[in-house]
Amino acid sequence: MEQTLSLQNLDIISPDHYARNGYPHAEWTYLREHQPVFWCEHPHTDPFWAITKHADIVNISRQPRLFLNGPRLLVFVQEGSSGPPPTPPFRHLLDMDPPEHGEYRALVSRRFTPRGVRHLEAQIDAIARQVLDDLTGRDRCDFVLDISSRIPLAVIAELLGVPHQDWEQLFQWTNETIGGSDPEFQQGTSTQETLDRARLGLFQYFSNMVAERIKAPTDDITSVVANAKVKGEPLPQLELLSYFFLLVVAGNETTRNATTGGLLALIENPDQWDRLRKNPALLKPAVEEIVRWTTPVIQFARTAVEDTEVRGQKIRKGESVCLFYPSANRDQEVFDNPFKFDVGRDPNPHIAFGIGEHFCLGANLARLELEVIFRQLIERLEYAELAGPVERLRSSFVGGIKHMPIKMKLNPARD
Repeated sequence: MEQTLSLQNLDIISPDHYARNGYPHAEWTYLREHQPVFWCEHPHTDPFWAITKHADIVNISRQPRLFLNGPRLLVFVQEGSSGPPPTPPFRHLLDMDPPEHGEYRALVSRRFTPRGVRHLEAQIDAIARQVLDDLTGRDRCDFVLDISSRIPLAVIAELLGVPHQDWEQLFQWTNETIGGSDPEFQQGTSTQETLDRARLGLFQYFSNMVAERIKAPTDDITSVVANAKVKGEPLPQLELLSYFFLLVVAGNETTRNATTGGLLALIENPDQWDRLRKNPALLKPAVEEIVRWTTPVIQFARTAVEDTEVRGQKIRKGESVCLFYPSANRDQEVFDNPFKFDVGRDPNPHIAFGIGEHFCLGANLARLELEVIFRQLIERLEYAELAGPVERLRSSFVGGIKHMPIKMKLNPARD
């Protein structure tokens, strides 16, 4: 494959490429070997430096005052326009830089510590059990629609205090936000119109919830954020509603796609599936390997605030670097046999949750959800195989799978 690649024909950012082929691992491998800091130009986005090595992404991520999040959160490909994308109409943790980022993160951070999420295990277990109970007796399903999308959505909705009858609406908004350029999820004439509709719908919904929680606070995260203060003042409206936007989308999409990609990896590597079933003690390292293998968040961007260098390459003030996390998690200098799916991999220093200042707030919750889900699948899923093509999301931001039909034998839950 490498012989057909060159620095002139690489495509690492087009959403269509991801939808057709999945992650461009051949291209990333080529760049890691030949030009790990690569100036990339695309007709529908501003140029950027592609960063593909694990060590470089770690180094950049640990310098939040040199490489800012705020000016350019991600490399957004906007077909049909030669200009830059419009300014995002929200302000949440991912857009914020120190010291503001730390002040806003602290508002809910204790809810997402290992201790803060551990008491949720029984609740998550009950949700997962009910989802699987509803499918017991069927010999096939769409794993995304019937299982992997339902569990993390239910968990984040419960944490936010969203009533059950509104969960499907949250699901729709997250699909339209992450998959705004995907024809299946578009609502309107353009990607931007889809994103705007989803954002405004979610903003209005939580604006109403916030008003209720200010009058009558409860113990959910919506109440915490609605009544929070930064520097003694209530959160401004845009930052307040953007907080919910981030929690809903990030709390649903990434775990959903790690779950789907994890089962796909086990189907494609039956020796690892058998190994895990015979030795459930491998569950925790298996979850870490699933997260490394899938790396649901493809990229975030940073902007240099002054002239600097990365691996000897000069980066000028105002230029963007794009951090490709799935590439880092296949770096042969960090991982032995990086293209082998190994449920017992140890050590496993993946950076699928990011690293440094912007390490994923919900990482502990995601790990717990994945542990619960795969523990139940190990116990109850006697066999599974693909029953049709895997359909991938048209996105170069989140590595999503929209549909994954499977044949299966799902046993009843143990008492």
